[in-house]
Amino acid sequence: MHHKTTLNNGLRVLTTSMPHTRSVAIGILTAVGSRYETEQQRGISHFIEHMLFKGTSKRPTAQAISEAIEGIGGEMNASTGNEVTTYEVKVAHHHLALALDVLVDMFRYSKFDQVEMEKERQVIIQEIGRTMDMPEARVHNLIASDLWPQHPVGWEIAGTKESVGHLSRRALRAYIAHKYTPASTIISLAGNLHHDQVVTLLTDALSDWKPMASPRFAPAKPGTLGPNVHTEFKKTEQAHLCLGLPALPRYHPDRFKLILLNAVLGDGMSSRLFLEIREKRGLAYSVGSYTRLLRDTGALILYAGVEPAKAHDTVAAMANQLALLAQQPVPLTELDKAREYTKGGILLSMEDTFANAGWVARQELFDQQVLTVDQVMQRLDQVTPEDIQTLAQQLFSTDKLHLALIGPFKKESVFLPCLRI
Repeated sequence: MHHKTTLNNGLRVLTTSMPHTRSVAIGILTAVGSRYETEQQRGISHFIEHMLFKGTSKRPTAQAISEAIEGIGGEMNASTGNEVTTYEVKVAHHHLALALDVLVDMFRYSKFDQVEMEKERQVIIQEIGRTMDMPEARVHNLIASDLWPQHPVGWEIAGTKESVGHLSRRALRAYIAHKYTPASTIISLAGNLHHDQVVTLLTDALSDWKPMASPRFAPAKPGTLGPNVHTEFKKTEQAHLCLGLPALPRYHPDRFKLILLNAVLGDGMSSRLFLEIREKRGLAYSVGSYTRLLRDTGALILYAGVEPAKAHDTVAAMANQLALLAQQPVPLTELDKAREYTKGGILLSMEDTFANAGWVARQELFDQQVLTVDQVMQRLDQVTPEDIQTLAQQLFSTDKLHLALIGPFKKESVFLPCLRI
């Protein structure tokens, strides 16, 4: 059970009481990410996330900010996605007031010091370079650019070395002034706390934050028809590949069916991809699948790391597993195992205060009904083998397949015969 208060400026405050815990987790989630950027702004959301740790008037250095939290035994972090930027702190519950003060101070009053900004620019450029040198990470950016070509959803969240190199202090401050609005922001807490105390603290701390309209993003566009193959040549001992296809948006009515379809297909060591490609055929060490769900679009992506000589057979085996899901209902015993695996993962994660704060915040952030864990369990229990097959038939077809590979490959055409469902 969570409580919600909307402040006069439109900011939503959510709390989930967990009185048995000794900690409290605080998350500030703002509905801004890389898909809100223009071509000239690529990477700006991520850059701002970094800069909010670099000093405020009250705490003028990055060290002062980190010591304020670590000095009381707490931990802090942040992340930037396509649609959400998150700042989070976890502390012992009796340090709640101080933790809130630090997080709000960072979020609202960061200095964007020019010297610190230039240093952090170089850090981010190194981060981008590191990803380029890690094909197991780079290939996921590659498949995104194929699924959403020439669209912010398909861009790398960190931006490019060129775009980050051109971002100015004025640009960062203007972006945060127009995109970080009360109506598009949620402060969510979970742990040993009292809702009224939290509301009082935040009302006082954010009294000067004026209401503004929420930012907008460019709607996703339908991708190009496939099958498509995109290779990036790199001399490696292991090739990395992603096979992707369009799926469902985040809150589609069939999303629970997709969650279980993915569990059957490639989530875990009992999944079909793992058993067929690794255990039975020994084609790959690392193999699996995942979903990428956004407000108005989504994708199902299969991944494998393989010896280059085995890439062709691996792609063919992946496509065959997609075809089988569309051709035959999943046996009920197999679906039930995947269902319990999925439910168990959710239930175990909810022992954590961070997970509870994020559970309600991410649903509330996009103006959706906030489902409880028990309600989600019920939705998962309602999915049938016929539901999985019907969804697979709707989603899977040869003309929707996109393949991205990084490795010592010179000809893309050799993989096209594998892409058949």
